[in-house]
Amino acid sequence: MSEPRQADATDVFLETPRLSLRRFRAGDADSFAAYRADPEVARYQGWESCTRDDAVAFIDAQLARAPFEPGRWTQVAVELASEGTLIGDCALRMESAAARQAELGFTFARGYQGRGYATEAVSHLLAYAFARLGLHRVFAVADSRNVRAITLAERVGMRREGEFRDAEWFKGEWVSTVVYAVLETELRAP
Repeated sequence: MSEPRQADATDVFLETPRLSLRRFRAGDADSFAAYRADPEVARYQGWESCTRDDAVAFIDAQLARAPFEPGRWTQVAVELASEGTLIGDCALRMESAAARQAELGFTFARGYQGRGYATEAVSHLLAYAFARLGLHRVFAVADSRNVRAITLAERVGMRREGEFRDAEWFKGEWVSTVVYAVLETELRAP
C-alpha cells in the first residue's frame, strides 16, 4: 500500500501547553498502527488490531475529506509537542450541522496514559467543539467496564446520562454501555 497523502500546512486545530491537536499526517502511520494494535488499548474499542496497511488506509480516508463533515468521524491526532510524537487520537462525529450534537471518542497509547494528556486533549477538543464548531451537546458512549474512559469523561466535566444493560453484543459477549454528555453551558474552562 502507498504512503497516505500529506495534510496541508494548516492542519493544526489547536495547541495546548503540552500538545498539538491536528490532522493526521503520512508519518503517523507507524505510531498509529503500534498503539492501535496493542490488545490492552483495543480492549474496549471497535477493532481488534491495526496493521500498517490499515493505518495508511485510515489516514488516507481522513485526509481525503474536510474535517468535521456531518455524518462522519473526524479523528484528530494528538501529538506531544516537545517531542513531535503521536501519542493518541480523539474523534468527533456530528450527525448533522442542524442537530449541533456530536459523539466523542478517544484512544491513547498505553505508555502515555495516566499522565494527564488525555484529559488535556479532550477538554481542549470539547472547548473547540463548542466555540469553533458551534455545538450544543457532546456525548460519549463507553463500555461500562472501561473505568479509564468513564473517569476521563467525568474529569472533563461530562455527566452520566444513563446506562444500557446488556445493550450490545461486543467481541463475543453482551456488554452494558454508559452515556456521558456535556452541554455548551455546562463546560468548565480547560
